[in-house]
Amino acid sequence: MANNTILVVDDEIGIRELLSEILSDEGYRVVLAENAEQARICRNQSRPDLVLLDIWMPDTDGITLLKDWANSGLLTMPVVMMSGHGTIDTAVEATRIGAVDYLEKPIPLQKLLSTVKQALRGGQSKPALSISLANLGKGPQIVELKKRLEQIVNLMSPVLLVGESGVGVEHCARFLHHVNTPWVEPEQLSFLADNSLGILDQVKNGLLFFREIGGLNKLEQKGLLLLLGKLEKFNVRLVCATTQRLAELTAQGTYNSKLYEMLSNLTINVPSLRTHREDIPELANQLLSTSIEAGEVPFVHFSTAALNTLRNYDWPGNLTQLKSVVHSLALTCTSSEINVEEVQQVLTPPLSPVMSVTPDIPLNVSLREARDLFEKNYFEKLIDQESGNMTRVAERAGLERTHLYRKIKMLGIKLRGHGN
Repeated sequence: MANNTILVVDDEIGIRELLSEILSDEGYRVVLAENAEQARICRNQSRPDLVLLDIWMPDTDGITLLKDWANSGLLTMPVVMMSGHGTIDTAVEATRIGAVDYLEKPIPLQKLLSTVKQALRGGQSKPALSISLANLGKGPQIVELKKRLEQIVNLMSPVLLVGESGVGVEHCARFLHHVNTPWVEPEQLSFLADNSLGILDQVKNGLLFFREIGGLNKLEQKGLLLLLGKLEKFNVRLVCATTQRLAELTAQGTYNSKLYEMLSNLTINVPSLRTHREDIPELANQLLSTSIEAGEVPFVHFSTAALNTLRNYDWPGNLTQLKSVVHSLALTCTSSEINVEEVQQVLTPPLSPVMSVTPDIPLNVSLREARDLFEKNYFEKLIDQESGNMTRVAERAGLERTHLYRKIKMLGIKLRGHGN
């Protein structure tokens, strides 16, 4: 077997020896630990392909150890929890943190072997995804976000997640997903226009996640409205996300007001990375550890000054950008330590060419008309250069978005289906 190392963590010597004997007879390589401290050492030294982890241990309980691994990016292998005094609540908590399954002692032989086999197969096909939201940080803003999500985890109402691009809305959606129920995340939402209800059989009793619903056309909006009316019948929870200001789009008449009203009943804002900078050094280290564990990058570490530079950057692409930057730095680092100069080099974009905005303005017009012609040309080029991202256009022009929209309307500039 290629992936055959199993770490058994249990404070009872009889259980450890029994499991070791059974698993060794099946051809697995078994590593034993009697407490959490030993488990941490064994996990780092032997890099197990699977961990069988007892919940009740004298020094640190299994749930706490599981959380520690999840929070530090070390939950890269499947973990199956074990307990003789288990409750459903404990099992649910463990799976929400990232455990793949739960075994109750005494463990029937066939149940043990089938669970181990299935967990190892799952570990090969997909990387472990911590759905504890540890990926987003531990600062006050993220603690508040977790509280809000925990309050609504057992409701079936549709949820609207609002945040900038790259903030990690999928982690929030995953947190709301109940284990062993369908998870469906369509790549394209064009199906909403012609057959919005066809997906409901596929996701019955599960969660349907739409990553961006801000750019839906009128037909797709009508389809989503129709879908919302049928969710209860199929026991489906809908979680939608958007980077766009739906209230503004609704006020402009480009978004269905009834749809906006239904979606915004339960809205959760996901904070941008720059609003919880205190989390950035730990997040960078966690992302680096995960990449090292997965064998994607060599064993390197950040200098304190490098982490400080990452902390003080604004991260317009948020968590997605941070992940990309950390990966790039680890691959291009020339020594075992990523230094501040390397970070600055990656974070400083090449200078964009200077944009000329001087149109040929006739001299037989008034100053007011000439100024309008100049502004029209200026905004048209700016909108084009920013691919229609009105947030960035407003930032570069130094205007409030509402003022910008008024100005564009006054100048007669047509927005050709651009987003945000």
